[in-house]
Amino acid sequence: MPLHPQAEALRARRASSGAPPLYTLTLAEARAADLADIRAAAGSPEPVAAVEEHRIPGPGGELALRLYRPEPPGRQLPALLYLFGGGWALGSPDTSDAVCRRLTNAAGCVTASVGYRLAPEHPFPAAVQDCRAALYWLAEHAGELGVDPGRLAVGGDSAGGNLTAALTLIARDENGPALRHQLLVYPNTDHAADTPSLREHDDPMLFNRRSVAWYWGHYLADPADGAHPHASPLRAPDLAGLPPATVITAEYDPLRDEGEQYAEALRAAGVPVESRRYAGMPHGFFAMTGTLDAAADAQRYAAERLREALR
Repeated sequence: MPLHPQAEALRARRASSGAPPLYTLTLAEARAADLADIRAAAGSPEPVAAVEEHRIPGPGGELALRLYRPEPPGRQLPALLYLFGGGWALGSPDTSDAVCRRLTNAAGCVTASVGYRLAPEHPFPAAVQDCRAALYWLAEHAGELGVDPGRLAVGGDSAGGNLTAALTLIARDENGPALRHQLLVYPNTDHAADTPSLREHDDPMLFNRRSVAWYWGHYLADPADGAHPHASPLRAPDLAGLPPATVITAEYDPLRDEGEQYAEALRAAGVPVESRRYAGMPHGFFAMTGTLDAAADAQRYAAERLREALR
């Protein structure tokens, strides 16, 4: 179908504003513009019962970890570690704040968001290592946090979806924290992807194939690192034994095909998967609840899947 009218209106506003594509900016400019765009499209953040700021140990130094609670502390609740997107080069817990609040309330879980290190200052595998540290810390400190260590999930959008997939591989291979579910929202899954959706989407007013190349260029200090399964989960030799998955993709997204290919690869490995493509939607739509009706629908769907998996 054509680009959804609400998404088309968003594209038109962007074009008329003269805002340049992020990949034409300096990193500092792109980071500021990305946060401003996300906040503008997300609508008013939902209140939650509590937000806590923690500092946790990481492999490269202390990491910021933000915890959202759907109710005051008192009983053990399931928990979601949500990893923000931004191509491994942009983003922070602030960029996923609105998403984390909505998922916390709708799924009835504690949600944690970690400020992992960004590329190119800290290229692969720094972000993966930091997310691993956050997951293990959450599991190890579950009792004092009011979290049930037997009901943990991981999720994220775009690069955060990529990191989510990597984290499930690590947890499986290391016999680490048992994960009930993985939420993959239009994830990057293969650095060398050459799919129809990647070739087709070249609109400078939307996330496009140049955006994808720009982010990978920052993330991988050596292009050969892209073959590692923790960078390109679709290249993992074995996906069996991973947690059940929810995969969300967008029709007008260069990452659409590799996200759906990963869902199929999980299914072929015997992993329970439910996937949903949002027609007429561009990459990034999941966070735009103040602008796109489909974003609110996708977040409700994600929360329903999480609530069911974590009950």
